[in-house]
Amino acid sequence: MRELKAAAGAAGMAVGGYCLALAAHGSYPFGGRPRAGAQLAEQIVPLHTHLWDLLRGDGGGDLLVNWNSGYGVPFLPDLVTDLLNPFSWLVALFPRDQVALGVFFATLLSLGLGTALMTVFLGRLHIGSAWARALLAVGYGLCAWVLAAGVGRPAWMWGLVSLPLLCLAFDRCLRHTGWPLGTLAVAVAWLGDFYTAATASLGAALVLVLRLAVSRRPVRERLRSLGRALGMAAVGIGFAAPVLWLTYKAGRAAQPASALHPSTPGLTDYLAQLLPGGLSARALPNVFVGVLGLLLVASLPFNRRVRLRERVAWTVALLLVAVSFVWRPTILLWHVSTAPEGDPYRSTFVLSGLLTMAAWVCLAHRPRLFALGGGVALLAVLAATTHGRGSTRPITWVLLGVGVPLVVLTVRALGRGARERRVALVVLACGVFAGSTWAAYSVLALRERRQPAAVAPDSPQLRAARALVQGADHWPDGRSDPGPHLFTGNDPMLLGGQGGGYRSDYLPSATAQTLHTLGAGWLLQGRQTLSFTDPVGQALFGVTSSLDPDLTVRRSAAPPLVSLPGAGSRDSSSVWARQQAVLGATVYEIPALVPGGGPAPTDHGSSGWSIPTTPDGSDGTELTAHCTPGRAGYLYAPYLAGAVSWPGGSLAADGQQSTVALPITALGPVPADGVLRVTVRAALATQVPAHPFGCLDQAALDAAVRALRASGATAVRAGGHAISATLPPGSTGTAVLAVPAVPGWRCGVDGRAPAAPQSVQGLIAVPLGAGAARVDCDFRQPGLAEGLRVAAGATAAWVLVTGWSWWRGPGRRPGRRTVTARAGSGVPHGDRPGSGGG
Repeated sequence: MRELKAAAGAAGMAVGGYCLALAAHGSYPFGGRPRAGAQLAEQIVPLHTHLWDLLRGDGGGDLLVNWNSGYGVPFLPDLVTDLLNPFSWLVALFPRDQVALGVFFATLLSLGLGTALMTVFLGRLHIGSAWARALLAVGYGLCAWVLAAGVGRPAWMWGLVSLPLLCLAFDRCLRHTGWPLGTLAVAVAWLGDFYTAATASLGAALVLVLRLAVSRRPVRERLRSLGRALGMAAVGIGFAAPVLWLTYKAGRAAQPASALHPSTPGLTDYLAQLLPGGLSARALPNVFVGVLGLLLVASLPFNRRVRLRERVAWTVALLLVAVSFVWRPTILLWHVSTAPEGDPYRSTFVLSGLLTMAAWVCLAHRPRLFALGGGVALLAVLAATTHGRGSTRPITWVLLGVGVPLVVLTVRALGRGARERRVALVVLACGVFAGSTWAAYSVLALRERRQPAAVAPDSPQLRAARALVQGADHWPDGRSDPGPHLFTGNDPMLLGGQGGGYRSDYLPSATAQTLHTLGAGWLLQGRQTLSFTDPVGQALFGVTSSLDPDLTVRRSAAPPLVSLPGAGSRDSSSVWARQQAVLGATVYEIPALVPGGGPAPTDHGSSGWSIPTTPDGSDGTELTAHCTPGRAGYLYAPYLAGAVSWPGGSLAADGQQSTVALPITALGPVPADGVLRVTVRAALATQVPAHPFGCLDQAALDAAVRALRASGATAVRAGGHAISATLPPGSTGTAVLAVPAVPGWRCGVDGRAPAAPQSVQGLIAVPLGAGAARVDCDFRQPGLAEGLRVAAGATAAWVLVTGWSWWRGPGRRPGRRTVTARAGSGVPHGDRPGSGGG
């Protein structure tokens, strides 16, 4: 009961401290400021909103396909990466416009559970006061990694749970008991979030090896414990094979991330991250665990009540792990050879956990005044060395100045009588709670100043936009595109409808490249796609209504989602030609680019034109083209960078090769003289395609749409992860689906066996043969079937071992000698940890 109360108390203090910091800062849900974190607003809340829709039966698609985003993309990789924290599914209990509150509760529950489990595991590591363990666990729950990175993603917060959970599982291997239950714990960790579980597994394995290294047991028994742990990990991870296999396949098929270029921090910058309350302006490992944990870790090398072997082992382990977080090969090792996009220090919660464990090793052996004095001296050197670094703040010195004497006095009092111990624990608890809350408040304030504010998920503007999109939705007869990305990169999940906007680490390269080559824009090196804004692009994807930036709905005619275009040109030399190839009709006039005034561009033939930097005093480079007056002029220069102007409009272009691609831009009607003129003032040399101008004949487009509606599908049905169309009897040629041809689609004609489809400019294309009346396509997630087979094998192994363990258990095999554990020690008899000095 005392153990349960201590664990619950630790969880309550960590959760309460975080909530109090949010309330003091006025952050959601205790104030009007959105919680800081770009990914929280851009990805996490929209994904949880989509999950809410699916759980209520209102979503576009199912767990395999998301019809709302990217004009149809796989959903399972996003699900297993960001939505398998068990607490994430509690969003179904909240109203839709309060999904962000559900995400917040998922974060709180993960924070509390991780803190509670760390309290329990510290008791397995060494015997000692449950309430003292709880106070150290609060430092782990509110460590810098949680405040700076973890609270923005509930999936990552499962890593905070996984580290102590896996340590508890491996502890069973030391005690030679509970292998089946420990295996399930490994599976729970890996299924909840495989990304952080991989990191936590390495950390837990290091703790196990360290405990075996300092153990007094025979080598044979230690090797046996290690073998049990390896088997436990293998079978437990095998349970998660479907998640691992499908995300591996999805990752290989995804748009590639930017290369990992971690900056090597200076020694003083890195050491400053140990001090509470600070946050560096640049990416650095965030590791602080509070004054209590920091002082005890600094005191550990001087605590002679801890065996010398154990002191050396913990000190060396902490140093090696700290170094491994700033060396590229080991950074990749911590992330299972996958370069993390953006911040390369996402695994540092393991170091915070190890610091907490080392602090408990010191505290459990009741450090004398000499050890505490040595720790204070080390902290004084650390403070002097790191003073003036970017991550230290006035709060850092206040917390150290008040916290260090408080910790020294209360830790010394813990070794006295029962009354003194109780008073010391109460005082120390107040100090830990106040210090952790203040440090959390400091980090929250720093994060908000460095990250853009997000639109509140229940804002009236967002509700109005959703109502407009929903009012125009008549899927699958046409798409209602939520359009201009007013709120997030994942507006289709927030607003509903079926748009091209999609931001994800698993955005299929096939989707990104298809939309890009047909004239849509992208951001983040193609990991965020944008909806089409030009009329031909919208027609190609069956968009019959779209939301404009002024919150009005624009309606237009479009072909059905499954159409039978005629044999168009195979020309792919320009975006205009590619659009016409899909449309099966000629609707553009594609003029040659003619340089006008200003610095002359350089012609590279089919590779395009280079526009030089505009010198001071020049109006810029003028680009012209000749078209039929009255047609609609368009410009496609995806990587154009500079100030762009034309009669009646202007644009601040920010294109960047491979990183930011601009969509097709409308220039207005071609003037009476038939000349389109665009002036570019380039801050740096920039590029445009060989044929950047296109002049649309609206009447020809209308005729092409009418022809496709007459010859295309008479009825379209879209299930969760399938789409089928009824065609006019005897239809021939190729049926083109307005869906990007990502790997996993299989299509059949008139009930025949399905096969992988072809593609037309990246869209699904199904040859109809001599004649057909029906097309059926369904999506199968690559890697899922193989992973399920591995999971079935792991299940069989677990059942066999569990059955064998039950049959060989006490009372069923007479004469069997069992290993007993000393109460509270968590280790077998005869291996009593930390029993003396060096």
